Amino acid sequence: MLTIYDIAKKAGVSAATVSKVLNGRSDVGKSTIETVKRIIEESGYQPNSIARGLATKKSKTVGVFFQDHLNTGFRHHFLQDILASFKDVIGESGYDLMFFANNHPDNQAETFEARAKNRNVDGLFLLGVPRNDPNLKGIVQSRIPCMSIDLDLKGPNANYLCSDNIGGAKMAIDYLVKMGHSKIAFISDVYVTKPGLDRLIGFKEAMAYHELPIMEEWILPGDFSEKGGYLSVKQLIESGCLPTAVFCAGDMMAIGAMEAMREKGLKIGEDISLIGFDDITLLKYITPKLTTIRQRKEEMGQLAAKELLRLMNVPHYSSSPFTIETELVIRDTVTRIIN
Repeated sequence: MLTIYDIAKKAGVSAATVSKVLNGRSDVGKSTIETVKRIIEESGYQPNSIARGLATKKSKTVGVFFQDHLNTGFRHHFLQDILASFKDVIGESGYDLMFFANNHPDNQAETFEARAKNRNVDGLFLLGVPRNDPNLKGIVQSRIPCMSIDLDLKGPNANYLCSDNIGGAKMAIDYLVKMGHSKIAFISDVYVTKPGLDRLIGFKEAMAYHELPIMEEWILPGDFSEKGGYLSVKQLIESGCLPTAVFCAGDMMAIGAMEAMREKGLKIGEDISLIGFDDITLLKYITPKLTTIRQRKEEMGQLAAKELLRLMNVPHYSSSPFTIETELVIRDTVTRIIN
């Protein structure tokens, strides 16, 4: 196998000079650069990425900690869309992704920081990591550039972005009120994630703005899963005290809510109106078509990648959190109430 030393011998230079040429260093003469590049092209030499990383102290690799409380992994309908657009931007910039396994035996013994340093990644991307994870403090204090989604991680080399969850929740309630609804239930987030908490805040603020009563028994805990939405709405229906509309903090819970309504013989959008949050791709297969609040997932993934690239490559870069606007998508599950 051809090595950097073979190239150096043919070019009549040192291996260190060949390494400088490979890494685009400017402190090499023009004629030497041309000679080395010609020999590399003629020989078909492929530089070893590990060796290059040792020379430059950069691996051209981004580590990804991809978690969620339901352990759905890459099947997570919201996170997978963000990750796809993140990967496209990172790849175009010459980086590969390395995924850290959630169930690795070293998870309990080693911190995020230690595992990242062992793999020599240039930066980290965090999705779905809970706010109370003990690893987060070390990441913020480390020198590893880090970008997160829906996790308020902030430090000298760390930044985050999220959707306007409070504004999106207000938008949902404003629309329901516009359609004549005043008795509104909310399927919340039992895990108290940042998105779940912000959507609850938005719900309460919008209800107060419209001077509508907030019924504590109509704020039910969910876990962003289909089953969570099903169980919450089943409990709501069986209580015998029905609202005219239900706002779910996530689309998967809204899908579960639909199933609970069908089981009880209720017509979705007629007997009870329903609105979700996320606008996941799966909704195209769901009937009736769900009215929801859309998160701009592709934009979120692209912006997260661009921001991480800045954190990794721009010295003394000063970053601030990003908030991405949401939008109301009107479909078939909200009906106007005629008073």
